[in-house]
Amino acid sequence: MSATPSRPDGLRPLDPLGGPPGETPRSAADAPQTSDPGPGGRRRVLLAAPRGYCAGVDRAVIAVEQALEQYGAPVYVRHEIVHNKYVVKTLEKKGAIFVEETSEVPEGEIVIFSAHGVAPVVHEEAERGKLATIDATCPLVTKVHKEAVRYAKEDYDILLIGHEGHEEVIGTSGEAPDHVTLVDGPEDVENVEVRDPEKVVWLSQTTLSVDETMETVDALKGRYPNLLSPPSDDICYATQNRQTAIKQVAEDSDLVLVVGSKNSSNSVRLVETAVAHGARDGRLVDGAEEIDEAWLEGVTTIGLSSGASVPDVLVEGVLEWLAERGWEDVEIVQPVEERMQFSLPKELRRDLRAEAARKTG
Repeated sequence: MSATPSRPDGLRPLDPLGGPPGETPRSAADAPQTSDPGPGGRRRVLLAAPRGYCAGVDRAVIAVEQALEQYGAPVYVRHEIVHNKYVVKTLEKKGAIFVEETSEVPEGEIVIFSAHGVAPVVHEEAERGKLATIDATCPLVTKVHKEAVRYAKEDYDILLIGHEGHEEVIGTSGEAPDHVTLVDGPEDVENVEVRDPEKVVWLSQTTLSVDETMETVDALKGRYPNLLSPPSDDICYATQNRQTAIKQVAEDSDLVLVVGSKNSSNSVRLVETAVAHGARDGRLVDGAEEIDEAWLEGVTTIGLSSGASVPDVLVEGVLEWLAERGWEDVEIVQPVEERMQFSLPKELRRDLRAEAARKTG
């Protein structure tokens, strides 16, 4: 496990209760009371926990920060390190340069691969370009990559459940392109063709809706009764935990706000999950500035969560915006606890150890 450094500019990890480390989350007991309870009773915010940064995102963001500190700017990052506009802009200000392709990185420079993972061909491109690489792929995504390699070696047809064009899907497919078929939801199952119905396995993108993924799996099993499942669930613990919390929040919410960027798959799934589990309305916003006051018409209870790539400073901004409009009463809804941490990428750990040895030697 790696030590977690302090995080400037709001890029701070969450504690298990969903607030910045060292702070006590607000609750109904200590929140100021509004004098206008609204037409349906007291106005309140149900704040989901866990929410925000997962261990893989925290690791990836820290990797960029540590690389900038260790080697100096610029440090290149292939694709967005995580799917969040605020995080990307903050890291750009510190000296990170985000590129779409490895070929855009000047020879001999450092390039960091994002948390979503890359195909083997990208590593080959970096080697040809004489680039120093830091692989910030989430360990849970790496697990799926290894599963794809393993089943391809055993000559299985691999049905990868995921969204076409998503970086994670591209990276996983690239591990075994001749064996992987993308299945983009239950409605896509009828289009699937395999060589041998007796030798088929499913894998999935880690950030999907748990419910929709299992619906797709059930549909696939309807066609292929002997469909093999991966040895453990591919959908990451953080995605599942955030969906579990949002389901509980949605049951009592008129409106659910999810803080996250539109290209964040797990954030989009949170909105869909909220609406499917009782919320009258669900909205995805990058921050408080995107909230439309018209959404609050007739609303007394607002559910609030954030995607796994979202620093808590953005959630705090939404809470402040809502408090100014009468939603000062905040209750934390925490059905599960979360304490997962991942070590930094091995390249950084090696260099950081070398630096520490020089200082003590």
